[in-house]
Amino acid sequence: MNPQIAPIIMLVASNVFMTFAWYGHLKFKTSPLWIAVIASWGIAFFEYWLAVPANRIGSEVYSAAELKTMQEVITLIVFAGFSVLYLKEPLGWSHLVGFALIAAGAAFIFHAK
Repeated sequence: MNPQIAPIIMLVASNVFMTFAWYGHLKFKTSPLWIAVIASWGIAFFEYWLAVPANRIGSEVYSAAELKTMQEVITLIVFAGFSVLYLKEPLGWSHLVGFALIAAGAAFIFHAK
């Protein structure tokens, strides 16, 4: 497993699970909250099976700050797609500018090497 690429792929997959765990229940607002919490917890269980190994493998070549930065940028990308495709909520220009500023901040983390 390539320690430079594997963490990225695994973090993308883990973020898909976590995004569904945190926000997927919003399409089912009539369901009892306790069901949403239990279902979300069950989905998040699989996210951990990807995120923890991704960070362990990635720590061979990335610092903790770089791994966290990757995680946040991946989270925004996955969430943007999820919001538009699953929740059917459009992203406005202010969202895109905000995401771009966060991505610019991430670039500084990796530039410091």
